[in-house]
Amino acid sequence: MFADSAKIYIRSGKGGDGHVSFRRELYVAAGGPDGGDGGKGGDLIFEVDTGLDTLGDFRHKRKYCAGDGEPGGKRRCHGADGEDLVIKVPEGTVIREAETGKVIADMSYGCKREVILKGGRGGKGNMHYATPTMQVPKYAQPGKPGRELYVTLELKTIADVGLIGFPNVGKSTFLSRISNAKPKIANYHFTTLQPVLGVVDLDGAAGFVVADIPGLIEGASEGTGLGHEFLKHIERTRVFIHMVDAASTEGRDPLNDINIINNELAKYSGELLKRPQVIAANKTDVFYGTEEETVIELLKEEFEPKGIKVFPVSAVSGKGVKELLYYVKKLLDETGKEPVVFEKEYEDNDITLPDEPYTVEYDADENMYVVEGPRIERMLGYTNLDSEKGFQFFQKFLHKSGIIEELEALGIEEGDTVKMYGLQFDYYK
Repeated sequence: MFADSAKIYIRSGKGGDGHVSFRRELYVAAGGPDGGDGGKGGDLIFEVDTGLDTLGDFRHKRKYCAGDGEPGGKRRCHGADGEDLVIKVPEGTVIREAETGKVIADMSYGCKREVILKGGRGGKGNMHYATPTMQVPKYAQPGKPGRELYVTLELKTIADVGLIGFPNVGKSTFLSRISNAKPKIANYHFTTLQPVLGVVDLDGAAGFVVADIPGLIEGASEGTGLGHEFLKHIERTRVFIHMVDAASTEGRDPLNDINIINNELAKYSGELLKRPQVIAANKTDVFYGTEEETVIELLKEEFEPKGIKVFPVSAVSGKGVKELLYYVKKLLDETGKEPVVFEKEYEDNDITLPDEPYTVEYDADENMYVVEGPRIERMLGYTNLDSEKGFQFFQKFLHKSGIIEELEALGIEEGDTVKMYGLQFDYYK
């Protein structure tokens, strides 16, 4: 079954944690810290695969995770980076954030490969934190977490011209005549169950791609019939060939059919009706007498004053087809070659997590709680604890950073001593 949409979960890799270790070798005195850095987490990448034409693979697998970075090791060993995960999609796939619907990337035209989620950075080992005041750092930086998202994938067919109209008006027959496409052709509604592309070659002019868009009927924009499933495929097309059964072989009014379909286009997206359109009045080969002149005249009176030219054609005999195609080529040239690309709307606002590590421990020999780490040292360096504002800032820092919570988890009680480098104070709630 043709699949042109999917919802999946994606996650980039977590960065590996930095390592805490000290060089201990014979004849090497005071070797110092030698804990290595953690590896970077793998990126989550989308890439266009021209061999794919549906999103069917995503119906069976819905969770995609890049590899996590390995933790660092002793002797300054760097952890291995996590493996990137490359997800292959057909050209024309639009990736959206599932909750907001905002566009993350449009995998079409120049965009062939896109890093959607970057892997977490690896943490630094304790070898980076040796200072004159702290020569045996017992802490290392944890790896940054990976990023995760639920995304929706939508395949929007890439074509210059969209072939639209009610079912059974001859669109598939017309496409098979003007191109090498081999759509299924039968005398019943909804014969075509997926967009079909055909390349049109013209003598003395550049060709173009036509997409047969199936399933359009009244109410298509609201989910009636199959139209709601396939309206997305006309969003990239620059010109519409609107085909009608001019001979009313099924008793339908061609003029009314055109208005109904155009109304559905407007409901789906107001931009669609602004695009050039031409009417292909099909099945003129079954007219008798002056019927053709009457019907074509009525169509021209209604639509040509609106700038929509009418061509009487026969997809079976080929009557009028050549003239129609050259006119469509003229419309394409006038509209320019600017591709329809969906601009990025989603911004991944990465939350900055505390970068610098610290430790909270109980020193039984000294009978006090010891808090150490570069984050603590830096905070004490720019905070004036003798001022009231500085002391209030210091208290807020202890609470917001989670240090108070960790001290309480270790069993600290009122009156116990806390040491932070050269600072000592008694703990009170």
